[in-house]
Amino acid sequence: MQNIFIVGSISKDVFLHLDTKQNHFETDQNQVKWLDLAFDGSSHHYRSRASVYGCASIALEVLTRFGLDAHISGTNAAFIDGIFMPNNATPLYRYIFCADTKISYFAPHDRPPSNWDTPSIIPDWVYIDRSANLSPSLTETIIDYLSKHQNTKLALFLSNRLNPHAAHVDHLIQAADLILAESKVSQKLTNERLNLVTIDDHYIQYKDQRVFWTLGEKQDLTTRMSTYTTIAATMLGAIAIEKNSTDALLLARANVERAKLGSTSNLNTLESAIPDDYYRIEKNNIKDKHMLELERNAIKLVTPGRGILAADESGGSIHKKFESMHIPDDEQHRRDYRNIFFTTPDLEKYVNGVILFDETARQKADNGQDFVAFLAEKGILPGIKVDQGLVNFENSDEKYTKGLDGLPERLAEYYRMGARFAKWRAAFEVTDHSPSPKAIQKNAEILTDYAVACQNAGIVPIVEPELVYDGDYPIEKNIEYTGKILDQLFDSLKAKQVNLPACILKVNMVLAGKRYHTQSTPEEVGRATAEVLREHVPSELAGVVFLSGGQSVEQATANLQAVTNNGPFPWPVTFSFARALQDPALHAWKGNNANADLARHAFQKRLIANANALIRK
Repeated sequence: MQNIFIVGSISKDVFLHLDTKQNHFETDQNQVKWLDLAFDGSSHHYRSRASVYGCASIALEVLTRFGLDAHISGTNAAFIDGIFMPNNATPLYRYIFCADTKISYFAPHDRPPSNWDTPSIIPDWVYIDRSANLSPSLTETIIDYLSKHQNTKLALFLSNRLNPHAAHVDHLIQAADLILAESKVSQKLTNERLNLVTIDDHYIQYKDQRVFWTLGEKQDLTTRMSTYTTIAATMLGAIAIEKNSTDALLLARANVERAKLGSTSNLNTLESAIPDDYYRIEKNNIKDKHMLELERNAIKLVTPGRGILAADESGGSIHKKFESMHIPDDEQHRRDYRNIFFTTPDLEKYVNGVILFDETARQKADNGQDFVAFLAEKGILPGIKVDQGLVNFENSDEKYTKGLDGLPERLAEYYRMGARFAKWRAAFEVTDHSPSPKAIQKNAEILTDYAVACQNAGIVPIVEPELVYDGDYPIEKNIEYTGKILDQLFDSLKAKQVNLPACILKVNMVLAGKRYHTQSTPEEVGRATAEVLREHVPSELAGVVFLSGGQSVEQATANLQAVTNNGPFPWPVTFSFARALQDPALHAWKGNNANADLARHAFQKRLIANANALIRK
């Protein structure tokens, strides 16, 4: 068993979740809420309160859960049977106030120096935790100890508050076998020989590999120091037990994303929580903050187990829907219809994002919020349809998608409104003479120009080349043309240097046309779709989402299940359905808001069915 000696401080974190309805908050000119504590003896109310140990105790817990023999210098603290026992340790108290999505805390300004008690057993690793208060004398003592014990390795956590060029810090850097550094200080390290792990608010990088991470709805239940400590200790633990770099990164992400207030996971739990088709490693150089944010949002959109709701029907499309049900096609009814979907209970459990039409993005929910903010508050990314429909090529029945004129300006406005991804559809009909090479090439170029404009605006592009289902053709034709379209599209995207890890493909499933005499079975659709995607879609793409494209409600779900069963894939695969999710709700609603709850129930049933279809069976 490896022995790890931790140098750092122990904190006692007292979390106070404030009740914004009963406490006095001031709102500044930027609409940020601030709590007026006043310290005048008046009482304050808390929805919840929790006290947990933090800082070096988290490192001790993580390493112990990995089966390592870990100790904190200067204490008899231990982690036994799932409980941290401080014993003779004196913790620093920190008070963390949580209100809405904001966190503030009171912490001691002057921290006592960290202790170094010569370990009774020569450790395999000395780990200097983020919480260590390093002084030149402490550094000298550690370096001296390491010089006398050549087989003991040094792991050093460099936080952004440390100056790596300070003499005593630089001395430790040069002696370290493993450095775990926050991103700002990591950029200041120029020695390429360093064994370096970079920890950022969005990603973890080790050697030439990167994974993205997010806390999601747990963001108000921890602190930056706690999450970073969990990541760093997990990386050290994984390396100490000789996990490879890929496994170490995946374990670190799984641990921080699964962590609860005051509790991390053991090694066996983490290993079982990492399905092969869930995680994707980034093998890119460090990108600028703009592109990292794009990639983070792209990954969020294809988070496994959830899909994307396409609620972006154009005026003509929704008019046909309403007309068939004798529903008045006016702005109020269109708002009420979309409002049903957005107010469905637990929507955020089943969808990562919602694609909106321009009109919908400007409408308001029942509580007065615009729909964009309403969805974002649920943790759902708002998106926007930005193409302006199909028009015929000159002297041809084939079509291309218009909307590039003024697109940068529209994207800038949508970004200000809160949209973080967009969608652009190109449609190809199958006939004896189409789709032609010219139509395929032209639409690929247009999709590429759109994608470039999106990424320049900070918006994730969803590129949607659709081979239209409403045709008379066998599945072999779909295989042939979908492959050609995807090849042309990705050649064009790469030529214009579109960042594929920040781009999503929305595509048709591979099946025979709707009017063909022999319809494809789900098993045929699953096999053919999987084969086409693997052959024609680059592995670095953020993800693939499927359109339902005129399939029946049950047919789309059955085919989605069949595709899932043919996984895993190099990228996440999920759904981005419109009619296949909405039709039962539309028929339940009938334009009458007295039926809204019935409609929500019908919609939720389809959400659950399609989320279940993302599980391999």
